[in-house]
Amino acid sequence: MTTAGTGQAESDRGDKGGVRTALAGLTTRGRSFFAAGIAAAICAYVLGQSDLLRVGLLLAVLPLVCATVLYRTRYRVAGSRRLSPGRVPAGSEARVHLRMDNVSRLPTGLLMLQDRVPYVLGPRPRFVLDRVEPGGRREVSYRVRSDLRGRYPLGPLQLRLSDPFGMCELTRSFSTYDTLTVIPRVEELPPVRLSGEAKGYGDGRQRSLALAGEDDVIPRGYRYGDDLRRVHWRSTARYGELMVRREEQPQRSRCTVLLDTRGIAFRGAGPDSAFEWAVSGAASALVHMLERGFSVRLLTDTGNSVPGEGADGFAGASQETADAAGLMMDTLAVIDHSDGTGLSRAYDVLRGGNEGLLLAFFGNLDEEEAAVVAKMRQRSGGAVAFLLDSEDWVREPAEAAGALDRSGERLRMLREAGWTALSVPRGASLGEMWRQADRERTGIGATSGAGVASGAGVAGKGGERA
Repeated sequence: MTTAGTGQAESDRGDKGGVRTALAGLTTRGRSFFAAGIAAAICAYVLGQSDLLRVGLLLAVLPLVCATVLYRTRYRVAGSRRLSPGRVPAGSEARVHLRMDNVSRLPTGLLMLQDRVPYVLGPRPRFVLDRVEPGGRREVSYRVRSDLRGRYPLGPLQLRLSDPFGMCELTRSFSTYDTLTVIPRVEELPPVRLSGEAKGYGDGRQRSLALAGEDDVIPRGYRYGDDLRRVHWRSTARYGELMVRREEQPQRSRCTVLLDTRGIAFRGAGPDSAFEWAVSGAASALVHMLERGFSVRLLTDTGNSVPGEGADGFAGASQETADAAGLMMDTLAVIDHSDGTGLSRAYDVLRGGNEGLLLAFFGNLDEEEAAVVAKMRQRSGGAVAFLLDSEDWVREPAEAAGALDRSGERLRMLREAGWTALSVPRGASLGEMWRQADRERTGIGATSGAGVASGAGVAGKGGERA
């Protein structure tokens, strides 16, 4: 839940334009009264009717008096906006709470409140607030919803002041606005065995020694709950306080989620396009792996890595899971097609070391890019690829038969390199594809095929549940 900053809207005599501004605020009723009064005054002069002249003057003066009084009345109103929540998945609703406080010593008249929202979030909300007493407040709320991910500004808030007769309206705007972040749809994934036997990684199973010997110990201060058998007495005598040995440290499992954003790799647009499926799949995989204690990062074909902190670019143990997920979700909310034509930049990032589990979402791959993807497998403990042939997503099913051979060739290349590669048909469920990847990896692990089985390592001893 996020809270927008507060602002004030004030109606006072210091605005430029003076009377001109007040007259510009005359409503249709006010202009009609003024025109009728002028016409009656002219007719009274021509016909010599003094009574008609009085009526005409009354009709003409009334809207002018209302405009002057409304313009010279000092209304000081403070407003705030609160989003609940400030980050919402596509297709879900968020509620916007507006609060108006009368901070002046005078009661307000009729107030008309209007908030500016983008067209994709729904109609522009409007509210009518009755008289607000000095020091009083009013609260209203409305809902927004978008099927398209992105960042959408809300505001600024506009306040319309009106006189009791409806002759004049003046508009005051607040200066603050808020931003609603619509993230990709996240699908809950079942726990399956997708991680590989990446050396040096594991859910607390693999540990690295922090000392070379008894004489080369790296001690730390004693903490409540430490085993007294780990007390290092030599360091305790030296520092004058209990010191314990840091014999071993657990290493967190790592996972890299690779998202192909090349514009040439995807066709079509909209919530049901192949690219949006890939973005939603990457978001679901990120959340799924973070919830299971993995150290996760998001990587794109351009070589950009999120979160990117630290030496290895992973969301480390010191980061809260929610913060890491929020940072990557904000990136996916606004991610768009890149101008790149290849995946070499992503490969350059991956070949820096062992990346643990690699989950990839690819668009169309030609033979050259498929070869680059095949080499990525050598730098990961386990690799799962979801291939989306966007041609199949935009053509009729009867026309897609010609592209099956090409898609099958790419799958064969990746599987021979050790990938668990799946072709994603149009409208497929990510949860079902996730289970299918588990079944295929289990089948690969059960067989003794040379090249492919060596990279699976899932059904074997010590496989971690992802």
